[in-house]
Amino acid sequence: MGKAARPRTLADTEAKAVARNLRISPQKLNLVAGLIRGKKVATALADLEFSRKRIAGDVKKCLESAIANAENNHDLDVDDLVVAEAHVGKGIVMKRFAARARGRASRIEKPFSHITIVVREVGEKA
Repeated sequence: MGKAARPRTLADTEAKAVARNLRISPQKLNLVAGLIRGKKVATALADLEFSRKRIAGDVKKCLESAIANAENNHDLDVDDLVVAEAHVGKGIVMKRFAARARGRASRIEKPFSHITIVVREVGEKA
């Protein structure tokens, strides 16, 4: 006897994927997320493929996972998908120390972040 399944929070025409603990600051990750918000999936994948940002590969992997979830788990048509949401959250921050002049030390912060991508199926405009 287990507990009842949690109801689905997304609409029937939506699917999502989450990439956690990406080693980049949320501010920099949000720049890449802004590239794909509101675009069709094929365009977003092409933009990430040719982006010069280091984290674009991880974001592309998360987007491909959201597309696969839409296709396999929710039977949505891949050609009609758009990136409905791409939001970034803060993760942990590793603290490190670096030697400085005159025997001092300064703190270096190495932030992590999460990205959530929601894709939505849009019908043909009549």
